[in-house]
This record gives sequence, structure tokens and C-alpha cells, in this order.
Amino acid sequence: MNDYGMVHREPAPERYGLLRVEGDDLSPTDWITRGASGYGGFGTVAGVAAPGYAAYARILHPAELDERPVRWSAVASAYGREVAPGTDWHALIGMDRDYQNVSEYGLPGVWDEHPAEGPTPPAVASVLIPVLARHTRTSERCWYGLWNGYGRFDFDRTPTFETPGRDELLLSGTLAEAVSPVSLEAFAELPDLWWPQDRAWCLGGDVDLVSTYVGGSDALIADLLAAPELEAHRVAPGDAVG
Repeated sequence: MNDYGMVHREPAPERYGLLRVEGDDLSPTDWITRGASGYGGFGTVAGVAAPGYAAYARILHPAELDERPVRWSAVASAYGREVAPGTDWHALIGMDRDYQNVSEYGLPGVWDEHPAEGPTPPAVASVLIPVLARHTRTSERCWYGLWNGYGRFDFDRTPTFETPGRDELLLSGTLAEAVSPVSLEAFAELPDLWWPQDRAWCLGGDVDLVSTYVGGSDALIADLLAAPELEAHRVAPGDAVG
């Protein structure tokens, strides 16, 4: 922040972590922008990921206790509630979205930090990557969308593509490089949208969400639901995301 209270924005880089910023050719996004009418609109599962897949999963971002991950199911149990595929975090903990009851923040011995709001947290992404890699032939050639509103860099002159409710910058790299933006700083945002060249799946998150959504084959979704390090639920493309 400068002396006038303005947030300093660095010039647009050629790379975001190890991911290359693509400004000249947005054709890899054509399948997404053409399919926008099939998204079901902003605020749906297919509006966050992409339409047309056989199955979808919701991956819950964990809460924390003393900086250790806490599953939503553990929090729900402490409150005498259950987690369903469409459960809203704030409803789960009995807290309104305006944080009017902040004096009741957390539950001693159960959780003391809300789930990360925004695109996929790096720790969750690191678990997702090997699962996703098993379900694409092109893990060495992937594409990413990064919302241009995160604010650290000045991307105003970089072309963007549209998804429901967002303008995204196009990035490219390997699947393993998806978590590389944390090399910029510990709290750098990962891309919101991921898909491999063969479009075998699509992963989507959003600045306002505490979940990540994945569309893909039945086999992929089954693998995600079975991964012990993930808390995942099967959802439908038209389901609301909160």
C-alpha cells in the first residue's frame, strides 16, 4: 500500500508461479465459453466447473484447529448435525453470513478457523493432483483460469475469457505445476479453473466459495469420493453452490 492508501499492483508477469500467462491465444477456452449457456448460470455446480460431464463431486475445504485440518463431519458431529452434499458451512455452525455472532467464533477443541474461502487450498490441491493425473492422458499439458480480480498484479491489459460471473486469465502448464503459485508467496491464490488438454475433467473454485467442484467420469468421481485425505460428496451439475 502506498502513502495515499492505494494498493500497489505489480506489472503483469509472464509467469504466475511456474504457470505461463497466455495473452495472445485464448482458443483453448473456446469449449468453455461456447458451453456457457449449458452452465445453468452463476451459482451452480456446472457454472463453477463446466457442463457436460458424466458426474460431479464437491470437495470441502477443511476447517482448522491450531492450524491442523478439521473435517466438516467432525464439526457437524460436535454440533449434533450432519453434512449433506449441499450443506452450507455457515448453516452448519449456526452462524449468519454477516458474522453478527462473532463472539461465538469457533468451538473450543473442535475448530478455530473457518474453511479457506477462495480457490482450492494448496494442501487440498496437492491431494487432488495425483488423483486427477490418473484420469487424463495429458497431465503434462493443462490449462488454467485465474480470476483477474485478486489484485496483486496489474492484468488490466491482458486478455481474459468469460465464465459465469467472472473474467479469467488463461494460464498453461503441467498438472504438477498447479500449486506452484505459492512460490510467489505463502498465501497466493491458486487458479480457479483447471482442465487438461484432453478435457477429461474440469476443476472449478471461486473467490466466494469454501468448496472445490470437479466434473469428470464416473470413475474419477468414485476415486475422489474414496480418497481418505479428501472430504467429498457427489453432486449434480444444477445443484446450487451457496
